[in-house]
Amino acid sequence: MHSYFSVLKRDSQRLGIALSDDALHALLRYQDALLLWNKAYNLTAIREPEEMLVKHLLDSLSILKDLPEGRLLDIGTGGGMPGMIIALTQPERECVLLDSNGKKIRFLKQFIADQKLQNVIAVQTRVENQESINNLGKFDVITSRAFASLTDFVTAATPYMHAESKIAAMKGLVPNDEIEQLSEQWQCQTIELSVPRLDEQRHLLVLKHI
Repeated sequence: MHSYFSVLKRDSQRLGIALSDDALHALLRYQDALLLWNKAYNLTAIREPEEMLVKHLLDSLSILKDLPEGRLLDIGTGGGMPGMIIALTQPERECVLLDSNGKKIRFLKQFIADQKLQNVIAVQTRVENQESINNLGKFDVITSRAFASLTDFVTAATPYMHAESKIAAMKGLVPNDEIEQLSEQWQCQTIELSVPRLDEQRHLLVLKHI
């Protein structure tokens, strides 16, 4: 049994999420792989497993209950947050993880191959690359926790959206000024999140084009 299994199970239940033992083990295999690769490739500034469990795994899991359904694109996925966590816990959902950083995408591709994951692919490209926009097609939900600017994220996400698509942006503080700037064209639902053992504000913004 993994040393963090009971901790992850307890804290995910505190989020109101009932994960199977298989999903919990998969998440911990991902964390172990990220820790291992991080020693050589500097994929994330967080290096301690306890901190990684809270700030990567639980932080990403906190959006699951409010995440719109359907084919998902994670823009600026980095080491796979939140896209890989979503893919591991929702194997029925097709997920595409996009980042321009080659080291991070190599890690994700290796983990996908090692775990024989069928519902997720990792793509190294810039989000605005027209060939990637054409090849990847449209998505039902587009997420990110990498963008500092909500308006920049909306601009980046729009080419990948169809009429009913939704944006799910992970944020700390609520960017009220940016929401106001977007309000003529975008309807925004702001959802307050509470991550166990994380004393920082977290919000999920779900946007739909009016």
